[in-house]
Amino acid sequence: VQLQASGGGLVQAGGSLRLSCAASGMLVMFNAVGWYRQAPGKQRELVGLITREGSTKYADSVKGRFTISRDNTKNTVYLQMNSLEPEDTAAYYCSSGTTRGQGTLVTVSS
Repeated sequence: VQLQASGGGLVQAGGSLRLSCAASGMLVMFNAVGWYRQAPGKQRELVGLITREGSTKYADSVKGRFTISRDNTKNTVYLQMNSLEPEDTAAYYCSSGTTRGQGTLVTVSS
């Protein structure tokens, strides 16, 4: 099982980015997938998750700004991030079960 996050980059505050989590060796439609982030010197934080039934949950810090979705045909989970803030700067990665993918860096400038 592998998960690969991509789509990170540098964006100004107020901007948007969409991260992708491409899965192989597993089907996202049958597994819960979570998005996490970790900023330098800070603890890892669960940003949100999508259950295998398709329902989503979010951390209070991103609620209303971030949206998780899933494309079963592409076996990919997305994290749409709007109204980005400098505090969102972190390495973002996706995880399912015991599998954690490589992260993608998001930097939000003020």
